[in-house]
Amino acid sequence: MKGIVFTLLEEAVVKSFGEDTWDDLLESAHLDGAYTSLGTYPDQHFRALVIAAAAKLNMSERDIIRWSGHQMAPLMAQKYAEFFTAHDNTRSFLLTLNNVIHPEVRKLYPGADVPEFDFDTSSDEVLVMTYMSARKLCDFGMGLIEGAADYYNQSVQIKHPQCMHDGDAQCVLEISFDA
Repeated sequence: MKGIVFTLLEEAVVKSFGEDTWDDLLESAHLDGAYTSLGTYPDQHFRALVIAAAAKLNMSERDIIRWSGHQMAPLMAQKYAEFFTAHDNTRSFLLTLNNVIHPEVRKLYPGADVPEFDFDTSSDEVLVMTYMSARKLCDFGMGLIEGAADYYNQSVQIKHPQCMHDGDAQCVLEISFDA
């Protein structure tokens, strides 16, 4: 997993809970926390931090993952404003993931293993997004969507009728946006 995920996670935890909490998570996860945005680290490090955060913050692991995505979106908007400012709504932003954002991510972070998305845009009311990744971080994706919606000052409702955690081959997210 690319180090940017870890550096953004640290920033989100410190902002919300303080430096001591981040240090406690690292200690509980038996990690040194020497992450750089350009580094590559084992997925198990992220998993260990999620487990430690779930225990410390009394939340489920999936809720921690979703929370982290939600918190990281505005941090990404600060660091990578060009991805966000080119759009005036969440739907438009999401539709650039495969063709604009992920190719740029691969340029910035060579070797990045990004998820794949398919979109059904046949409805103006609901964007159907199919998520595929061996990491099964659909909750992270939902959090990022919620955080992006916050950035665009929209509310979002996400239904998750298919999930890899339930044995499905892919996740399906049905996303509705309010102005």
